[in-house]
Amino acid sequence: MKAASDEAGEISYLLARQAANSQGQNPLPLLPKPYRPSHSPEMAGGDILLRTHGGIPVLVRASPCSLRLRLRFTAGGRRAPSSLAAAKVDIGDVVSQLRSGSARGASVTRRQRRDPEGGLAFPRVVTSRIRGADEEEGEGKALQLDAEKVGGEAGGVDGSYLSETRFDQCAISELSLKGVKDAGYGRMTQVQEATLPVILQGKDVLAKAKTGTGKTVAFLLPAIEVLSKLPSSQRSHLRSSVNLLVMCPTRELANQVAVEAKKLLKYHRLLGVQVVIGGTRITLEQRNMQANPCQILVATPGRLKDHLENTPGFSTRLKGVKVLVLDEADRLLDMGFRRDIEKIMAATPKDRQTLLFSATVPEEVRQISHVAMRKDYRFINTVKEGDEETHSQVSQMYMIAPLDLHFSILYDVLKKHVTEDADYKVIIFCTTAMVTKLVAEVLSQLNLNIREIHSRKSQSARTKVSDEFRRSKGVILVSSDVSARGVDYPDVTLVIQVGIPSGREQYIHRIGRTGRKGKEGQGLLLLAPWESHFLTSVKDLSVSEAVTPSVDSSTQTEVKGALRRVEMKSKESAYQAWLGYYNSNKTIGGNKSRLVSLGEEFSRSMGLAAPPAIPKLILRKMGLSKVPGFRST
Repeated sequence: MKAASDEAGEISYLLARQAANSQGQNPLPLLPKPYRPSHSPEMAGGDILLRTHGGIPVLVRASPCSLRLRLRFTAGGRRAPSSLAAAKVDIGDVVSQLRSGSARGASVTRRQRRDPEGGLAFPRVVTSRIRGADEEEGEGKALQLDAEKVGGEAGGVDGSYLSETRFDQCAISELSLKGVKDAGYGRMTQVQEATLPVILQGKDVLAKAKTGTGKTVAFLLPAIEVLSKLPSSQRSHLRSSVNLLVMCPTRELANQVAVEAKKLLKYHRLLGVQVVIGGTRITLEQRNMQANPCQILVATPGRLKDHLENTPGFSTRLKGVKVLVLDEADRLLDMGFRRDIEKIMAATPKDRQTLLFSATVPEEVRQISHVAMRKDYRFINTVKEGDEETHSQVSQMYMIAPLDLHFSILYDVLKKHVTEDADYKVIIFCTTAMVTKLVAEVLSQLNLNIREIHSRKSQSARTKVSDEFRRSKGVILVSSDVSARGVDYPDVTLVIQVGIPSGREQYIHRIGRTGRKGKEGQGLLLLAPWESHFLTSVKDLSVSEAVTPSVDSSTQTEVKGALRRVEMKSKESAYQAWLGYYNSNKTIGGNKSRLVSLGEEFSRSMGLAAPPAIPKLILRKMGLSKVPGFRST
């Protein structure tokens, strides 16, 4: 048996179940139990030995939890052709062909070719990482291929965030499973594995999990199951009531959650999802909710409160809420939404199920959990003790350079990254919306492929840019913190933070936009010397100093030319916003006379000889009207 295993490999539990069905045996349950049929012709322990027509032994092993397909190629010790590195294995095809004795060469799957030398070539999955076509490991060794898609918002996930459990092992309806499959999800992430069974039991859950680990599906899928299983007496009223209410801190995250919900609802024809967020016409939202199914409502708290106060019949619709979700609960509270949230919760039934998902669980989140959830709620922590707060596969670096060199250094770093990675996808985080606008305009003048997103953009413009960036490569997004948390942009190769983040947690959430779902990424923090004190707050996160590039004169000349072409109005707005941001920083803003000189330094970095004048009202609001050195209008 050992020799057969060495020569052939494994197919795990789900495949064993299908093989049993094809033999006419009793179907195996979709439970993690060893498969030991009493009348298998050839077996040892929990294994079944199947043989192909060519006499190649294939071992079906009933692994307790693993549903991963493991097939080892055998080609007489020869290297398998490199074309197989792009092959995908269809489990059903393999089972039927193994049973019919036809599993040879090109007939293994529709997309796999025959070994030109006549040998049988089965790829196997060792990890979920796809190796390149020219990366065979050598004579007689296995190729590493991605033979299945995985859980979460995107495929291509490294095994570090995945469990061995598949969605079809859980008590999920056929309609939901079909939607899950069409969305490309197979194995659950660890967050989904830990939370989904508990939520399906009807328990309230407070879940702590890192960003980028599949939290959205973790709360949407079981909530959809709750809705689909409502008794017929309640189902007749579904069109007029809201049954699942999801609150998100930002418009971008709300839109993303709604997109994910629509994927999962593909076969639940009677269920509909709608979004209500600021930046759109409230009358249009009212008409949409009246005309279309709205069992699932995704919203930002401010707009939800507007509807509660101004939309006729809206409070009645909230009486039908069965599941309430606070996504990114810590940020909802950080942004000052607690009173709005409490008012909205009071409008929903007390016997609802409540789910709080949060990257961190500070005292404020614990307080709201005691108010929002039942006493027997479950706290599920998927961040193991000692785990790094940032993704381990993200290379984190920092540079310290004078402020007047920041544009040149930023341009130099981007040019090199774009040259080295044809599929580059970069996010640059700036301190404020107006600074974001300025940086985007300067980089656009330097002929880089730039998109910008911040709170001063209209909601339609933000949605358009967000969707475009999500599906694109070869693009640079300059963003304020509207993109810092929760929003899932796949395959981001580099995150650059320009200027001091508002805090340690903000740094972590920004860097979390890359390295998502187990993929590798890079992070760079660009600071002025007087901002370097921030590094003490992240010294435990393996942030290493990068060599500051010596920017050549031609690069500096290009940057100066780009700055000259940017309108003065953009520079004035950026200066005011920059000043307000650093004035509110406890460490930097405490010394007002120093703030004057730092403002002059920032102005020089924009190519200005002196800082722009600021309206007296704005200076007064900042508490700077009596500080000498600021010019007013």
